[in-house]
Amino acid sequence: MAPDALLVIDDVHTYYGDSYVLQGVTLAVPAGRIVALLGRNGMGKTTLIRSIAGLTPPRRGSVAYRGRTISGLPPYTIARLGVTLVPQGRRTFPSLSVRENLLLPTSRLARGWRSGNGARWTLETVLDEFPRLRERAHQLARHLSGGEQQMLAIGRALITNPDLILMDEPSEGLAPLIVAQIGDIMRRLRDHGHAILLVEQNLNLALAVADEVHVLSAGRIVYRGTAGELGGDHEVLTRYLGI
Repeated sequence: MAPDALLVIDDVHTYYGDSYVLQGVTLAVPAGRIVALLGRNGMGKTTLIRSIAGLTPPRRGSVAYRGRTISGLPPYTIARLGVTLVPQGRRTFPSLSVRENLLLPTSRLARGWRSGNGARWTLETVLDEFPRLRERAHQLARHLSGGEQQMLAIGRALITNPDLILMDEPSEGLAPLIVAQIGDIMRRLRDHGHAILLVEQNLNLALAVADEVHVLSAGRIVYRGTAGELGGDHEVLTRYLGI
């Protein structure tokens, strides 16, 4: 494992009931890097995200963040340590305004959030990062476009001032121009020092932003390398990604 690894997943085995989904997954996410997890549908990518976030804890193996074992901790505790999730499908609150969605992590219901004096991300700095959200701050989330909802989901995650961002299919359902904008956002977040574990079906996006790439098939890691190395490996692209 990389000595600067922020997140270390070691031999993780996760089940849904009797269904054996993750079958010994091991990978690391270094600080300030983007690591992409690729694979066909149903291979266990989202399950790995859920295992890290505490939503579907592994039955065996360990997940460590900053050297501390977090597997088995409740999701809210993991979030307070500096791990945040941008979920598949955005999961914004449609009946709340953009501003209200962004402020949810700072509410009394989310005591322990990682902010305060000196925090990089506040409501104002998030709105500076996403001018479209500032323009729509008082609109209900249900009236936003898909791309704007994705920006809102990312902005809501940033308000917690995380060190590690788990992104699950951020390009899903978005037009190519918006996908390119999401890629630019991820690069800026890396420049700000955030590490990202990216689950993505869009190969072009993943290869454009990722420092490292892992391919998951039937619950196992079958490939590790750089984005450039994967882009030139036609056997892996064909066999495991259907390209």
